[in-house]
Order: sequence, then C-alpha cells, then structure tokens
Amino acid sequence: MNEPYDIIQTICLTEKAVRLGETQNRYVFRVSPAATKTEIKSAIELLFKKKVIKVNTMNVRGKARRKRTMAAGFTSDWKKAIVQLAEGEKIEVA
Repeated sequence: MNEPYDIIQTICLTEKAVRLGETQNRYVFRVSPAATKTEIKSAIELLFKKKVIKVNTMNVRGKARRKRTMAAGFTSDWKKAIVQLAEGEKIEVA
C-alpha cells in the first residue's frame, strides 16, 4: 500500500468538486478504502508536488442497482478524500 498510484485511484470531476477546487482550493479524489489520511497526504504531495494542508475522508456506501432482471445488486463501496492545498497551490485537472 506504499505506492502512490495504489492509494490515489482517480480525481472526481463532478460539478460540486470542480466548484470546491475553484473557490476553496480543495480537490476530491477517489482513494483506496484501506488508505489513511497520512498516506493520502504523502501520495498527493509526491504525485502532484503540492503542499497539502488538510485531508478529510469519507466512506461512500454502494447504491442498490437493478439491471434488466429481478435480481437487485449493489455497486461497490468506495472511499472519498477531500484534500485542501496550501495557499497559491493549484492542480490542473483539465
């Protein structure tokens, strides 16, 4: 679990996440469910070469989904990390 590419899976580009990046200098990432806040902080600093101030995490529960059959299933659970960067730092996402 020490590799940064194993910890950080993808960046979330929803409307709310992009607005957080523009106004509050916070970025939302989908991370490994076993990752801790300190591992996430070090991975972001290593991958993007930016100074991280704060990391907030939350576990997102999978939603119930139904395909074309009567059997219902669930999407997988995942972990979200909201990372606040230092003043003046910015991550170019697009």
